[in-house]
Amino acid sequence: MQDVIQSAIGGMNVTYTVEGLERYPVNVRYMRELRDNLPMLKRVLISTPTGAKIPLEYVADIEIKKGPPVIKSENARKTAWLYVDIRDIDVGTYVKLAKQAVEEKVDFPEGYSIVWSGQYEYMERAQKRLQIVVPITLVIIFLLLYFNFKNITESLIVMLSLPFSLVGGIWFMYFLNYNFSVAVGVGFIALAGVAAETGVVMLIYLDHAYKDRLLKGKMRNLGDLYEAIIEGAVERVRPKMMTVTAIMAGLLPILWGSGTGSQVMKRIAAPMVGGMVTSTILTLIVIPAIYYLWKSHEVKRLQAQLAAGDSQAPSEAGSDDEGDKA
Repeated sequence: MQDVIQSAIGGMNVTYTVEGLERYPVNVRYMRELRDNLPMLKRVLISTPTGAKIPLEYVADIEIKKGPPVIKSENARKTAWLYVDIRDIDVGTYVKLAKQAVEEKVDFPEGYSIVWSGQYEYMERAQKRLQIVVPITLVIIFLLLYFNFKNITESLIVMLSLPFSLVGGIWFMYFLNYNFSVAVGVGFIALAGVAAETGVVMLIYLDHAYKDRLLKGKMRNLGDLYEAIIEGAVERVRPKMMTVTAIMAGLLPILWGSGTGSQVMKRIAAPMVGGMVTSTILTLIVIPAIYYLWKSHEVKRLQAQLAAGDSQAPSEAGSDDEGDKA
């Protein structure tokens, strides 16, 4: 009976025909007028063990029922897919809320399970990679800073100031209503590199102004330190503004663009555009302030040494006078 249903009604490939380089299957089944409606299907004849021919309806109930168009399976288990389109919410937040709702309201029978797939799986894999890539990136930035300055304190000044530069990127993402994604993560990594680079240049200018006054003997109090920092920071204004203008001029057209790949590129460029604004404030205000707090201890110690040297000088001069008199 099942052989008749499979071959005569459903059709079966019995051979292939070769025509040149082309190969076509040959499918055999009953003519359409014998299988185009239920009454005709019920009258399809099948053979019995004795050789008699009986209609199919004698041994089978034939009716039309709605069922799955395709039976899918994974890991030797039947699966059913439910497609969900989300709006005004990111994939991670939606799945988190959906998992909570399913656990509270759905009781799965024995042998049933649920798997969240699609873009959520891609996001989970990307997050695992970012959990490795981001710390490695920060470590590399710190090592490069240390190799440049040969000083842990100056390296930490740049590293601790990086969060200030990321604030602008976060606010700009909020303004554009972008959710966090792999592309956004890449944009923040690039922003951290640019912010560290501009911070390095600022520290170089500050160190140059500080050491120049120190060698000339003009670093006697906190006022001299303040003037040195102002001098170094002012020298950095023009190159910093040129850097910010060049980066933003190159990235703004990406935010206005459209077409294939533009959505990904926008999410890479957005953190950098917003971050360059706060990075400018960071470089011109925050780093000089942190540098002042750091160097003020050194200047106070130097000032104490100078004061101690001045107090010892008169006593030594007095002993020389007494020796001359003797």
